[in-house]
Amino acid sequence: MPRFNRLLITGAAGNLGRVLRKGLAPLATTIRLTDRGDMGEAAANEEIMVCELGDFDGIMKVVEGCDAVVHFGAAPVERPWEEILDSSIKGGYNVYEAARRHGIKRVVYASSIHAVGYVRREEGADTHTGHRPDSLYGVSKCFVEDLAKMYFHKFGIESALLRINSCFPEPADRRHLATWMSFEDLVQLVERCLVAERIGHTVVYGISDNREAFFSNHKAVHLGYRPKDSAEDYREKVEAKTEPGDPSAAAVEYVGGVFCEYGHPDDGA
Repeated sequence: MPRFNRLLITGAAGNLGRVLRKGLAPLATTIRLTDRGDMGEAAANEEIMVCELGDFDGIMKVVEGCDAVVHFGAAPVERPWEEILDSSIKGGYNVYEAARRHGIKRVVYASSIHAVGYVRREEGADTHTGHRPDSLYGVSKCFVEDLAKMYFHKFGIESALLRINSCFPEPADRRHLATWMSFEDLVQLVERCLVAERIGHTVVYGISDNREAFFSNHKAVHLGYRPKDSAEDYREKVEAKTEPGDPSAAAVEYVGGVFCEYGHPDDGA
């Protein structure tokens, strides 16, 4: 039996949005999908609304009538400041303020490892580790995590902030042996964040059950997330096709990987 009447997924045209569109379908009578890109044809239980995240009036219409929000819409990687500002920062505010005005009490947000990208691998981190963004992209994730905290304490909107690591069909490099999360584990994590009796304001790392890991979710066990997949199943394949990196290079030293080596995205614009 569906748990929600209408569930909103932003960023529905993105790689992970498409996974959630299918994986979360049993949870709601109607799945409302929004993005600025092509989302294809609506299935029988779907509604499609094209909208820019920076358009407050548009987001107000998109959020209206929904019971919960899965907010995966934003600039997907490091981008010029104006794009980060409009889609990720203003967009994050618009979603939370629309949720407040429409009485929605739960949001699941796609944060990122890049909110703590300048943590060294050997330091490790848990869900209480403070922000160390490695990029403007990472800064936008920090902003929305803190915005969600304010909306929780002031207005009672619960949020799960998913610091997603590397969510792909399979690990592609040696770093992914620690940071990988399968699509199936992603769906499980989002579902648990939606149906757990209480989530408060919870940070949780989006990772599978990997032997190597930079992060600990021991303070988020109340969500009931139990990853089933592991990058270990791909270790032989990954190590055969990729050489070890330089341990003194920023991309290897820090958990944010190559994002720690990027310059400012507006340089040379």
